[in-house]
Amino acid sequence: MRAPTGEQFRLTRSTPHGLAEAVIVEVAASIREFRIGTVELTEPYGEFSMPPFADGIVLVPWPNRIEDGVWELDGVHQQLDITEPDKHNAIHGLLRFASYRVLERTDGSITLGATIFPQHGYPFLLETSVRHELTDDGMTITHRITNESDLPAPVAIGAHPFFQLGDVPTEDLTLTVHAGTRFPVDERLNVSAEIPVVGDYDLRDGRKVADVNLDDAFGDVTPVNQVTAQLTAPDGRSVALWQDENFPYVQIFTTRKFPRGTGFVTAIAMEPMTAPANAFNSGQSLKWLNPGETWQAAWGIRYTAA
Repeated sequence: MRAPTGEQFRLTRSTPHGLAEAVIVEVAASIREFRIGTVELTEPYGEFSMPPFADGIVLVPWPNRIEDGVWELDGVHQQLDITEPDKHNAIHGLLRFASYRVLERTDGSITLGATIFPQHGYPFLLETSVRHELTDDGMTITHRITNESDLPAPVAIGAHPFFQLGDVPTEDLTLTVHAGTRFPVDERLNVSAEIPVVGDYDLRDGRKVADVNLDDAFGDVTPVNQVTAQLTAPDGRSVALWQDENFPYVQIFTTRKFPRGTGFVTAIAMEPMTAPANAFNSGQSLKWLNPGETWQAAWGIRYTAA
């Protein structure tokens, strides 16, 4: 039986904390597994399963949602396919179910490429790639996009990794987010404003995952050693999301219904984004690539032992 996520690419690297191992899949270049030693750092899913809650996938040429899938290009109405029917939005870009091809591979890294062809609501041709590379303390993910169109193309990048910290229940981890603003949403989860974080949404001093219910984007990111968001265990171990300067936003999503084994667990996604939701309409942090121009952006996962 062939896996629904296509070919499975296993990466390995010796590290000071033990053997690092990851499985990156052909479809959406998803991170299906990632561990260092015996410590699982992302939420895995089965080889013969689809990624639950878009676990680990690449989000290009936009992350999150475009309201009603509608935007304008030089005054001309553009209608993207509605891929979130219950909320009538276009969600998570155009590569969620795309097959990636291998561009380069070593024992500890793989670079995968996928083409975005002109289509409903997005009349541009892009060549994209994503490189997953194991490091001594985690993984570095590098995205590249080249505009092969004759006109400037709007692009934004995101990813959808779910994090964990070995055998520590996720609800017992402390979440820290180094951000000063958030984007409240309406009943269809479309953003309505950007406001300062206050009260339960100010996560700069940390809160237990058990005490938060989030599906919110955060801005005004002020990374500490590049770290934007972090999960810390009671014993002091941590797993962190770091982002370069091209990723000034992060989406935090919690669910109590993530499938693991024969049951469900609490899980948390910490999602790097180069632009917030609906950027094709707001223009906020949207990158316009000129014909022939290439853009590169990076983020990563960092593990700290106790």
